[in-house]
Amino acid sequence: MKAKEILVDSTPLPSAETPLNNQIEWRVLDGLAPYLDTVAAMEARVAAIANGTAGEAIWLLEHPPLYTAGTSAQAADLVEPDRFPVHASGRGGQYTYHGPGQRVVYVMLDLNKRGRDVRKFVSALENWVIGTLDSFNVKGERREGRVGVWVTRVRLGPNGQPAEDKIAAVGVKLRKWISFHGISINVEPDLSHFTGIVPCGISDHGVTSLVDLGLPVTLTDVDIALRENFAKAFGETT
Repeated sequence: MKAKEILVDSTPLPSAETPLNNQIEWRVLDGLAPYLDTVAAMEARVAAIANGTAGEAIWLLEHPPLYTAGTSAQAADLVEPDRFPVHASGRGGQYTYHGPGQRVVYVMLDLNKRGRDVRKFVSALENWVIGTLDSFNVKGERREGRVGVWVTRVRLGPNGQPAEDKIAAVGVKLRKWISFHGISINVEPDLSHFTGIVPCGISDHGVTSLVDLGLPVTLTDVDIALRENFAKAFGETT
């Protein structure tokens, strides 16, 4: 797939209502999307999908530097509360960071049509990330008891075993069986920004990115890989 096939939307935010069809609407939002406005637009789109006036959508975007607190966030995990804006989020999980160089993917899919199975849906999101990373010859893995997708490093961790770093986060919410929020993949963010929190409540592992792994990957490269790997993960055509 060529980069020009990924729609770039220069408007501030997409409209909530889009004509219904059998295709997922993919949008790349230009610039740094303001968090609260974007979440409001996403929730409006979810409501429109639920009432039948809009189709499914996937938004690919970047946020300015900020921290979000999921429904399981612990106050002690916000190490530097004054460093960046902090937003409460209705998604599952704990604290996470969003910022430039990180591809945030908001996934608005209708599980009424895809099967009302939360575990299967989260597994599909993880498979989507793993498949996308595999496009760059990066082996992403799940870890029991830890959310997100991880990569094993050549250095040793504090336990003497090969270190593991988190490269992608997963956090979703369902409303009337319509999904929102979604995933984030570290492409080339400032990794020092993660030190203001304990990412996802896990303090004994690190954070990495595709560029940190030595790969000259851009956000556009990741967008193309996400589009190409979607069907395999979700059993759908795009």
